[in-house]
Order: sequence, then structure tokens, then C-alpha cells
Amino acid sequence: MEAYEHLKKVVAEVEDDVKRAVGGNKAAGVRVRSSMQDIKNAAQDVRVKILELRDETQKA
Repeated sequence: MEAYEHLKKVVAEVEDDVKRAVGGNKAAGVRVRSSMQDIKNAAQDVRVKILELRDETQKA
């Protein structure tokens, strides 16, 4: 599923910034918070797609 692959990609991309933010890098913390919003939106997209698949299966 394309939406799930996008979610995995966004999570993988934020890993280095999370490590930097934990180390005290404030700019990395800002990037992490921004990325977390992107992750939230991507997770919602996955959730919607899964519900659509469920609904299609029930109709068949």
C-alpha cells in the first residue's frame, strides 16, 4: 500500500533529527516536531485507506 510506504519513509527520515534533538540540538527538535505532524497526517491516510479496503470487502 502506497500510503503505508510513505509513512515508513517519513518515520525513517526523522530518525537522525530525533537523535540530534535528544542530544540538545534545538533546530533538530523543531524539525522533529514538524516531521511528527507529517507522520500524524500520513498515519491518518493509512487509517482511511484501511477503512476503505474494509468497506470494499464488506460490499463484495
